[in-house]
This record gives sequence, C-alpha cells and structure tokens, in this order.
Amino acid sequence: MKSSWTYFDGAWQQGRVPLIGSTSQAVWLASIVFDGARAFDGFAPDLDLHAARALESARKIGLEPTEQVDEIVALAREGIRKFPEGTALYIRPMFWGEDGFIVPDPAGSTFALVVHELPMPSEEGFTACRSSYRRPSPETAVTDAKAAALYPNVARALKEAQERGFDNAVKLDLNGNVAEFATSNLLMAVDGVVHTPMPNGTFLNGITKQRVMELLREDGYEIVERSITWPELMAADEVFSTGNYGKVVACTRLEDRELGRGPIGRRARELYFAYASRHPVG
Repeated sequence: MKSSWTYFDGAWQQGRVPLIGSTSQAVWLASIVFDGARAFDGFAPDLDLHAARALESARKIGLEPTEQVDEIVALAREGIRKFPEGTALYIRPMFWGEDGFIVPDPAGSTFALVVHELPMPSEEGFTACRSSYRRPSPETAVTDAKAAALYPNVARALKEAQERGFDNAVKLDLNGNVAEFATSNLLMAVDGVVHTPMPNGTFLNGITKQRVMELLREDGYEIVERSITWPELMAADEVFSTGNYGKVVACTRLEDRELGRGPIGRRARELYFAYASRHPVG
C-alpha cells in the first residue's frame, strides 16, 4: 500500500496500524468481516450501500456493531480528504470480534476504517480460466457475508490461474454452474441480451453488479438472471466483470478463446462511470 490512513479507537492514524491483539477472537477463530468501496477522480459512489453491507455482514457472523451507516460514510469522506484530490482509493470498513470462545461475543464487536491508495486496473481487460476450486454453498460457509474467512479459497483460485498464465478465474458453484470470477461478479452477452448467474447464496449479489444491471435496464437492455453452464459461458459473445476493484472490466480471453472488449461491456462501463460522476466525494 503506497499510503494509508486508518480510523481506529476514535482517531486517525497513518501507515500500518496495529489493530488486533494476540488474544482477540478474530485472530484464531476468524470472526472478521469487511467491505470495499472506491473513491476515484473526485467521486465516491454508493458509500452508503457499502457501509450498510459491512454492518449486515458483521451481524451475520454474530457481532453487534454500534456504528451507524451515516457515521461510517462521514468517516470515509474524512479519510478520502486526507489524500490529494482525485487519488484512486480503496475504502475498507472492518468489524471483528474481540471476545468469545468459538461463538463471538456480540458486545465485543470492534470497528476500524482503512483508506489506502489503490490504482484502478486497466480498462483494456483481463484473461481468465476455469478454476478447479468452487464456491461454497450457504450450508458450508458464511457466503451471505463479506467474511475474511472466505478469501483463502479466492486466493488459491487466483494462484492456480496465475500459474497457468491467466489474470483471474471463473469459479463454479457446487452444482457445477457458473458462479462468478474469483474476485468479482460475472455477466455475459448473447445476441444483445445480458445474462448473469442467478443469486443462489453461493456468492454475493454485488453492489456494483446491481448498479450496473439497473443502469443497463434503464438504457434499454434486457437482463436475464439464470443458471449458466460452463459451455454457455464459453459460447458467449462477450464476458465482463463487475466489482468494486475495477468497477466494469472486460474479460478479453476465456481459456483459449479470444473475446476482446465487446460493445455491451463498453456501454456498461460508460454508464457506470457516468453514474459515478454524479456522486462527488463532497
């Protein structure tokens, strides 16, 4: 991280700030959640939705935060203003458990907000392959929360993809249908219609994805949420991702199939950044 500020225990601190002690429940039993928002070019879209999802995730792992959405948003804006105007930033509200044996003590919920520099990825796109690792089901993991415990599975999918020379990976669910990219949601276009995996509890129905779908519908595109098989994905006219890190980015090669940047993905990106421009940091 080139530069970072952290709000913790009532104050802002710069650099790598120690947060969690050796006896914290989160250290050995993983009771930690986070969310990610973005600021770029002087804009910070959907901060309130990311703050709300962080609170929701905390409650889903058994914590009971005292912070409110508007308080988190106000702190995020404070943090953004500590950087030169227009800096590309990642905004990460976090909650974790301090106390409890196995089950976290709800009253031990602890909060921090980290804001750090993170350049936006190239809009030229990324390559992806099929992962041998799958997304867990709601019966096997806390898939309805943005829980840190889920990310070792993400990391091994990415490592596998990178070792094969790809940037990212497509993960299937336990039924063998397409779920998402390892790090973002997935959409594809076929004959001018946008298709995306139906939310089935194995992946988060992302904030950026929901926003992009809304914008595309308003622009006249048909959106179909359904089960998608791997052969269907491989036959798509175009494939693109939505997520906080890159917002809307094309998958330009899927396994050995060249896709390039398609017109619907380009339009989705254009619409999203136009939407973002209406939400200045303030």
